[in-house]
Amino acid sequence: MVLNLNMYQTLAVAVVVLIIGKFLKSKISFLEKFCIPSPVVGGLLFAILSLICYETGIAELNFDDTLREVCMVFFFTSVGFQANLKVLKSGGKAMIVFLALIIVLIITQNLIAVGLSGVVGVTPLVGMCTGSIPMIGGHGTAGAFGPILEDFGIEGATTLCTAAATFGLVAGSVIGGPVGNRLIKKKNLLGTVKDTDDSYLVEEEEKHVRSYSMYPSAVNQLIIAIGAGTLVSYLLSLTGMTFPIYIGAMIVAAIIRNISEYSGKFTVHMGEINDIGGICLSLFLGIAMITLKLWQLAALALPLMALLAGQLIWMIVFAYFIVFIVMGRDYDAAVLSSGVCGFGMGATPNAMANMQAICDKYAPSVKAYILVPIVGSLFADFLNSLTITFFINFL
Repeated sequence: MVLNLNMYQTLAVAVVVLIIGKFLKSKISFLEKFCIPSPVVGGLLFAILSLICYETGIAELNFDDTLREVCMVFFFTSVGFQANLKVLKSGGKAMIVFLALIIVLIITQNLIAVGLSGVVGVTPLVGMCTGSIPMIGGHGTAGAFGPILEDFGIEGATTLCTAAATFGLVAGSVIGGPVGNRLIKKKNLLGTVKDTDDSYLVEEEEKHVRSYSMYPSAVNQLIIAIGAGTLVSYLLSLTGMTFPIYIGAMIVAAIIRNISEYSGKFTVHMGEINDIGGICLSLFLGIAMITLKLWQLAALALPLMALLAGQLIWMIVFAYFIVFIVMGRDYDAAVLSSGVCGFGMGATPNAMANMQAICDKYAPSVKAYILVPIVGSLFADFLNSLTITFFINFL
């Protein structure tokens, strides 16, 4: 029996999955500890149920995922609005250096994925399913680029990317604390604890205060960026390269944000835009998760494990040696190393949880608490999307 659900029914199922995931997350401490997103919790349960129905011949579920793309574009447009160059400049040399490190991490994750793909006997595009798409990008980028890879003939790419992103969330949370703790103990770093001026960050947060009357304006700004972004995407497509559908909207959103910051002629309602983006991300992930076809993972189980093991080892080496050394070999650098493990394999909340565990045990690190959220949330996704696009077209 084949059940076909239209886009409204698909959206309703996705919302039910979100509710179930949120409930389970509140009841199971493991899920809360590792910051597993509610859509992933409920979505994986639904995907497993769908797998059982498929394998037993009870039913096959087909969903109309039209609204998945709409929600995806809204979310990534909200990410584009976060690319505030004034904040990057205010962070000084340390933020520029840290951003450069993250760019190196993005590139090396993809190089390792492509390189190991030949060793385990899969195509480079399958290897990309375990690179920076699910690692730096997390579930949002996994859901966005999975369908693009499927268009290139990689069956089950969305499922592979999502599985890798889930692994990354857990692994990044598990290794972050031990990496930071070992650096602090082994190198006796508590004597290097210092404070950093964070006044500019307070000023930035004031721009994120919400007002219910500003949500219509925030929606209008998002829609304008998306509409104008289609023209940018069209111009980019003339290069002959394949770009994700949202890339033009992200670029326009970043331009609008920085015109606002430097001209002062109008206000970008970032608090409201972030909220709308968060809602769209949850709906996007919910729809993406219920459409997973786990049976497509069977043939790639062993290669997937090998590829993910390579990413895990590289993340530990990168954080322990490269991030720690480049960022100053002090206590702040150790806390930053812990945070990079979190969002380098998962998401910024995982990074903050890693750093919180270290700081609760030893001492606060203002520098780490400034750099990681700004670079992890504002710039990493934007730069990651551009890098992934280059790799996919090059391969």
